[in-house]
Amino acid sequence: MVIRIPIEDWIDLHTFSPKEIASLLEEYLLECQKKGFKKVRIIHGKGKGVQMNIVHAFLKKSPLVESFKLAPPEAGSWGATIAHLKKES
Repeated sequence: MVIRIPIEDWIDLHTFSPKEIASLLEEYLLECQKKGFKKVRIIHGKGKGVQMNIVHAFLKKSPLVESFKLAPPEAGSWGATIAHLKKES
């Protein structure tokens, strides 16, 4: 079954299991890049940091990502990550 998610400049990962995150982010970031988004906010939650570590490990390896950092306080602080995307080639 395929679930369609509207592509916005943010995604909330709370409803996804850790094993789904990498494939979800790959598709999501590709679609964001196609839409011309320069940056996106990935909400992974604060918790114990499991999802944040998965997200950061994925972003480090992704050819779609130029850089990333934790969100500022008004955008979720350490419960979210801002990823700056490379331009579509």
